[in-house]
Amino acid sequence: MRSSGSTRSLPEPPIRLGLVLIGDDHARACTGRRLIRQGLAREIRRSAVTAGRAIVLDPYSTVPLTLADHPRAEAAGIVAVDCSWNRLSAERAKHPAPPAAARPARARRLPMLVAGNPQHFGRLGELNTAEALAAALYLLGRPEEAHQLLAGFAGGPAFLELNRERLARYARATSPEELVREERALFARS
Repeated sequence: MRSSGSTRSLPEPPIRLGLVLIGDDHARACTGRRLIRQGLAREIRRSAVTAGRAIVLDPYSTVPLTLADHPRAEAAGIVAVDCSWNRLSAERAKHPAPPAAARPARARRLPMLVAGNPQHFGRLGELNTAEALAAALYLLGRPEEAHQLLAGFAGGPAFLELNRERLARYARATSPEELVREERALFARS
């Protein structure tokens, strides 16, 4: 049998999402727990984060997540820590970050984005866990997965709409330096 000349490519498997649940926020409002209940992410232990190869979302990392991180994310997944922003700030004050040389090479920060969730609507950088993982998926070239992840969350569509231009421009960046230039250009106008 001859080929018709067109090949149908198989869809890429979804990027695995992992969550470390700290458990310091309101359980009913916790987007991380909801992602786990829906089977969209799996809970992992803190010790697995240090031993694993997955990309770790770290708001204090100096290296932004870009499309260049796609191969690692596809192979090992993405991990986020689900905790309260209040606790994160307090913990950060008590335990300053280790020097950049001592941080894991796979730690990445998200670029500047505006929260769309009801608790932090309009605040720069204060994303809930679902928004953070969706942003990561978008930046890794998986916008459909990002939309699916946020579909059932209050503020999910608002997050994507508020950040439409930013996400599109950030997603085109192929290196951390290029993404930082986009970030500066977008926020210099504000």
